[in-house]
Amino acid sequence: MKKTRIAALALCAALTCLLMSGCHGSRERSSFELPDKFDESRSYEISFWAKNDTNRAQTRIYEQAIEDFEAVYPNIKVNLRLYTDYGKIYNDVITNIATNTTPNVCITYPDHIATYLTGDEVVVPLDDLLTDPVYGLGGREVRFDAPKASEIVPQFLSECRIGSRCYALPYMRSTEACYVNRDFVEALGYTLPETLTWDFVWEVSEAAMAKDADGNFAVNGQKVMIPFIYKSTDNMMIQLVRQKGSGYSTADGDILLFNDETEQLLYTIAEHAGTGAFSTFKISSYPGNFFNAGQCIFAVDSTAGATWMGSDAPLMDISADRVVDFETVVMTVPQFDPDKPQMISQGPSVCVFNKEDPQEVLAAWLFTQFLLTDGVQTAYAETEGYVPVTLKARQSDEYRDYLSREGEDNNKYYYVKLRASGLLLDNVDNTFVTPVFNGSASLRDAAGQLIENVTKSMRRRETVDDAYMDKLFDDVRSLYRLNQVSGVDFSGKAQLGPLPTTSKALLGSLAGIWVLIGVFALISLLKKKKR
Repeated sequence: MKKTRIAALALCAALTCLLMSGCHGSRERSSFELPDKFDESRSYEISFWAKNDTNRAQTRIYEQAIEDFEAVYPNIKVNLRLYTDYGKIYNDVITNIATNTTPNVCITYPDHIATYLTGDEVVVPLDDLLTDPVYGLGGREVRFDAPKASEIVPQFLSECRIGSRCYALPYMRSTEACYVNRDFVEALGYTLPETLTWDFVWEVSEAAMAKDADGNFAVNGQKVMIPFIYKSTDNMMIQLVRQKGSGYSTADGDILLFNDETEQLLYTIAEHAGTGAFSTFKISSYPGNFFNAGQCIFAVDSTAGATWMGSDAPLMDISADRVVDFETVVMTVPQFDPDKPQMISQGPSVCVFNKEDPQEVLAAWLFTQFLLTDGVQTAYAETEGYVPVTLKARQSDEYRDYLSREGEDNNKYYYVKLRASGLLLDNVDNTFVTPVFNGSASLRDAAGQLIENVTKSMRRRETVDDAYMDKLFDDVRSLYRLNQVSGVDFSGKAQLGPLPTTSKALLGSLAGIWVLIGVFALISLLKKKKR
């Protein structure tokens, strides 16, 4: 019996050391090692998941990019899978992590990548790939004119860092803009300032609620008017607290959003939602539809949605007979301090997923680089109010010519779209991004939910007071599991997150070993009793 126990304990100790060593190693290294040479004698098939926002022009750009890339590397076949929503890409990636069927390349956001990283080496860190002289950005063995790492806009590249490592390349960038009906602002007796302030937007919005004797809104003569509509309420709340300096989160995952300043901001929103002067996309529908029909004065949406905004917008979801003619002005989102504007930087990035075959990963990395070439960057930027992420593309003759031809037509050179692009180009230094950590995507959703709930409650004539706010904060934290999934407790303090796969395997193995020890001990005891 003694020998049996010693053997079992020795086995337990050996396996424990082995598993703990493996667990530590998974944290300290990446299993992907760049091959010395790309094996072009083989054929590769890689998958690329992307979002096209139902814009056929963007789909054609992806298809053309794939065709051009395959002409350069005929041994690499790229399979395109299109989505209309980033959330669906995120959900599918999470589902496929468990079955090791993730795509090779994916259009995504750093918040989503932070969640992917809770898996076991799912995403390839790109730090070494960026500067590798052979296959890195602009490397000597890369067969096309790829930008160098130094030619990517530094602010955009820094957005792709999670912790100390870079896990993506920026693909396109946009920000939010406030699209303003100048005619209605002036009809109400106001003059647009150089920079919008929250006080100005709220004041004009309330003035627009006045009605005539027939019950129509005086400013537009219609039965419908929602002066201020915000499409992305998560961005709205994030920018509000950023401008106030009241706290959102830390890079370590400390949740700062649920505070007294946030409560006061929500009271202000509730006040204007109660009069009908403010609403959201989720509650009332797409702001561009109301804006183009002369039923909205301030419509906040991404600069990437500029082709949907204005009387002459090339893309619309309303019939021509409903469109009202007016002048559209593209402005930064409202500010508390117009001398120090702060606006969110957003837009898709591209990550590469780890695979067992490093040659397959290298093939995917080459395609990822191709998405940053001038031709792809410029072509995609021209479809919406995006801007290229490389200095190389932004300084190219083709892109400069594009920007110089504002208003030549209402399609490629639609003036609202080009002014939206110019807005971001002029304000790159005024943009910011939120900290990325496991749970930051849930926090972003929670930020928007606060505004959505308050707005709905006011429309339902519910009482919004201190008791309401306390319950709202508790309900939203619980809904998005900010005390669980994101690794925080109710106070907002970061806690340990979920165990990695190797740690779970370690604990499971230890439990199994101790069960075996118990079985050995029981058998020995029974044998002793028989004797």
